[in-house]
Amino acid sequence: MELTERKRQILKVVVEDYIHTAEPVGSRTIAGRMGGSVSSATIRNELADLVEMGYLEQPHTSAGRVPSPKGYRLYVNELMERQKLSIDETEKINQSLHVKMEELDHLLAQAGRAVSAFVKYPAYITAASRRHVTAKRFDLLPVDEHKCIVVMMMSDSRVRSQLLRMQLKVDLEQLPALVTLLNSHFTAVSADEMNQRLMNVAEQVPPQLFLLLSQVIAYAADALDEAGQREIVTAGARALLKLPEFRDADKAHQLMSFLADSKEKLPMPEEEPMKILIGPENVSEALQDASVVVASYDIGDDMRGLIGVVGPTRMDYAAVAARLSGFAAGLTRLFEKQELPPKEEGKE
Repeated sequence: MELTERKRQILKVVVEDYIHTAEPVGSRTIAGRMGGSVSSATIRNELADLVEMGYLEQPHTSAGRVPSPKGYRLYVNELMERQKLSIDETEKINQSLHVKMEELDHLLAQAGRAVSAFVKYPAYITAASRRHVTAKRFDLLPVDEHKCIVVMMMSDSRVRSQLLRMQLKVDLEQLPALVTLLNSHFTAVSADEMNQRLMNVAEQVPPQLFLLLSQVIAYAADALDEAGQREIVTAGARALLKLPEFRDADKAHQLMSFLADSKEKLPMPEEEPMKILIGPENVSEALQDASVVVASYDIGDDMRGLIGVVGPTRMDYAAVAARLSGFAAGLTRLFEKQELPPKEEGKE
């Protein structure tokens, strides 16, 4: 059966009407959208063909039709009109990303919240692992003779700290010398190199200090290993509760739990600037009735980030894709220049 131009037009009307109403679309509605150029009887025949071809589905309780994942895919690939952001939307995105370049995880959290608030769907954002995360600076803060706090700033500006219980009593006046040793020998090197250097300085350090030094290096190596993994931040999961597709509390809870507890299984297609995954195209079972739109952005220095939106298959793909592209471009500029373009005066 051939997918004629009229069938394509009808499919486009069904998808776009369903996106905005969340109600099955009938032949009268379609006839009205097409300006009365095609009769309702002809439209009903075309709808039946589109159902048979797998592009539309007919709910048991309704005479109207809804798009199938196959129908959404054809719409996204061939029928959807690409949107451009308005000047006002672009300005809102830029303003939401006017943040200080401090800790990476704080920046990701703020950007994720901004995206979710803008598109009204849950969002997630990642920064791919930096290949050479190292320690940039150490400090040891004494608590008493048996405890101290190790503070480590990493090369990507993230800071980690931990209370250490020392195995042997340490003279607190010796801690500054140990800090100097840490900063001169154990910064800007990999975790493996740290362990090698630990052995090299063993004879230069008193036993009680060497035990503390070993504890610090063990903690630092674990922290660097964790820092080398992908940071994933999710935001706005409660937005699902406002969508008619998730009125079923169990269905909403399943997806919200996935976003909270299994976020490492969210789609991470770094090889493409924009990727749209519809329903069954998602690998994770929790996303089989949802769609995911993901855009990538450039962090530089061997880092790449992703920003994605999770929503119903009924989401407005054109609008979401345009807005995600805007956020991705803004994040790329933010990391390139550590700032965004100033507000353009005189534009409404």
